[in-house]
Amino acid sequence: MIEHPAYTVEPWCLRETELNLTVLAQSESVFALANGHLGWRGNLDEGPHDLPGSYLNGVHELHPLPYAEAGYGYPESRQTMINVTDGKIIRLLVDDEPFDPRYGELTAHQRVLDLREGVLRRTAEWTSPTGRRVRITSTRLVSFTQRAIAAVRYEVEPLDDRTSVVLQSELVANEHLPGGDGDPRAAATTASPLQHEQDFAQGTRLRLVHRTERSKLRIAAAADHIVEGPEGTTTSAESEPDVSRLTVAATLAPGQVLRLVKFVSYGWSARRSLPEVHDQVDAALAAARSTGWAGLRAEQRGYLDNFWACGDVEVHGDAQVQQAVRFGLFHVLQAAARGEERAIPAKGLTGTGYDGHSFWDTESFVLPVLTYTAPQAVAPVLRWRHTTLPAARARARQLGLEGAAFPWRTITGEECSGYWPAGTAAFHVNADIADAVLRYVAATGDEDFEKGPGLDLMVHTARLWRSLGHHDTEGVFHIDGVTGPDEYSALGRDNLYTNLMAQQNLRAAAEMALRHPQHARELGIGDEEAALWRDAADKMAVPYNEALDVHEQSAGFTRFQPWDFDGTGPDKYPLMLHFPYFDLYRRQVVKQADLVLAMQTRPDAFTAEQKARNFAYYEPLTVRDSSLSACTQAVLAAETGHLRLAYAYLREAALMDLENLEHNTRDGLHIASLAGTWIALVKGFGGMRRHGRSAAFAPRLPEQLNRLCFTVVLRQQALRVEVTGSAARYLLLGDEPLEITHHGEPLPLTPSVTVERPIPPARSQPEPEQPPGRRPAGARKS
Repeated sequence: MIEHPAYTVEPWCLRETELNLTVLAQSESVFALANGHLGWRGNLDEGPHDLPGSYLNGVHELHPLPYAEAGYGYPESRQTMINVTDGKIIRLLVDDEPFDPRYGELTAHQRVLDLREGVLRRTAEWTSPTGRRVRITSTRLVSFTQRAIAAVRYEVEPLDDRTSVVLQSELVANEHLPGGDGDPRAAATTASPLQHEQDFAQGTRLRLVHRTERSKLRIAAAADHIVEGPEGTTTSAESEPDVSRLTVAATLAPGQVLRLVKFVSYGWSARRSLPEVHDQVDAALAAARSTGWAGLRAEQRGYLDNFWACGDVEVHGDAQVQQAVRFGLFHVLQAAARGEERAIPAKGLTGTGYDGHSFWDTESFVLPVLTYTAPQAVAPVLRWRHTTLPAARARARQLGLEGAAFPWRTITGEECSGYWPAGTAAFHVNADIADAVLRYVAATGDEDFEKGPGLDLMVHTARLWRSLGHHDTEGVFHIDGVTGPDEYSALGRDNLYTNLMAQQNLRAAAEMALRHPQHARELGIGDEEAALWRDAADKMAVPYNEALDVHEQSAGFTRFQPWDFDGTGPDKYPLMLHFPYFDLYRRQVVKQADLVLAMQTRPDAFTAEQKARNFAYYEPLTVRDSSLSACTQAVLAAETGHLRLAYAYLREAALMDLENLEHNTRDGLHIASLAGTWIALVKGFGGMRRHGRSAAFAPRLPEQLNRLCFTVVLRQQALRVEVTGSAARYLLLGDEPLEITHHGEPLPLTPSVTVERPIPPARSQPEPEQPPGRRPAGARKS
């Protein structure tokens, strides 16, 4: 993995068998641990580091957004996720020589990210420049059950001679970070973002409290330790504004071990006082220490046992994809499990790429996976969107619109993109949020959420569409001047994805208001407003080129000049880094699946023949300069019968970070693409689609796979689906009957009874071409 033989392919872990500093940056991302609230990059305990990283979800700093020419409605500040106090540092000195793999001789090294245990284990054997040999073992976790807690168990043992050993366990603020490389996908770096308020060291306990200058957030980190060593082991503690340190010294004979267990707690607030915040982290620390290291490990395993019981996907025929889908699910869970009314950043808590911003990726790629595998993690994310509703309504008013205009990229809920064709015009995020609400309610039956935050979100998103669009003289409803998912097309008329998703939003809002009349009245919805929503939905423009017999990505798109693919060398991708957007906007070139995504999210709006023709038309135009594209193309390739191509796209999505395909894994993982591996398998080869309050399946496997097995959670019941080349088996694990569909035929299921159905063969048709040099990465290895 990571295109290096040190990474093995195993079903339940990611293993690194030797340390290679040329891929250190990528390894720090893939070995990251998080729980949605707290994240630690996979930095080596002692260093060296490429990008140090400790993150708290929502902790950010503000920066002014400079404009050469200011304009009305431009966002005034940029939000950037910052590196908070680093609690994972444990330095080792062997007879006064700092342990550093760049010096002396590292004779053995192994790291294992255990996907079932939820821990990162590391072992190393090192000979110091003075000839002393030691074995180092560490195990690290970020707790799913105690969200403010991370912990490390660190051991050192001499292998030959009696050896003097010193451990320095630290809390460090304002670590030095590398500068940016000009890639807009990377983050802005902030030198010394934390201002000192308190430092403390006494006994085995440490604490630092800091505050950000502009966002006015107070951050506290505390640590406590259990030290086990031979007689004569000593400890001492000291602190200064940016460093709090416990030093442990011992002389070890061969066979003796110095063991340090480090518990670290974090807390932050925009409102609480300094005493309140430091009391918070001290209390969390006390609870963790009471649980103990063994207790934290047991809680971690229990949490993941429950997750994998409903979330696991078994793939037979491709060991890399098997590893990758579990790796992806694990990191998706880490990005969201304990976020609790916070956003899910595009990179999770694995790095500062995209400044730690949340995009529409969350609702359209990450939440579909969580809805059917860990639904308890979904409502808090949607409730976070609901808490940002005042900011979205204010943004809509600023733009002269009704309802709410949710931001394209944000941390707190305010738009912080200075690029207005996307930041202002990508209104589809409203419909993506509405779609996530509908999916969650349909899958869970959570009526309290539906008539509360769900209805509120549906109403204000619907109001935006009614005020943003207009009826022409023939009564057709148009939405003009918007940017769809494809960021190489902007300010288009009637973007098909946006229109179809807005249509669903409008209809569903009217239906939801009818189901909950009292709550609807509280929101000021009358019969007339709901009728206007239905009328706009019924008359929504759906651009179609009759001559080509295909839908248009936006009105007039098929009449644009085609991009000169033959004249664009492989070194010119991604196009956004080598060509002006003006040139991209007026050509037929697609960054990421747009209309193709519409066929996945609104399958009811297209016939099977239209899907096949549309896919064949847009495939040669789509360059996939976005990691979001491959999984969607996999789904529609599978549905339209191109199973070999779908498999190639599956592998591209699966290996996006494990093979660093976008060359920016160092900045953090692509959480949506990791989710896309599940989407490609379950929605692609499993053929799963939302079907009312149940689900439809149309499974079909490529020749490279001989078995696919997955579980989805529907209405608090687990449905296990097993697909082979010739048949599909469905087993409902619950108490209530459920009706699904299999390849269009209704299929009633009874709890604990396996039902088997044959799989019809796929239609044979020519496989569409991709732009020159842009075949899916998986095609080269399948």
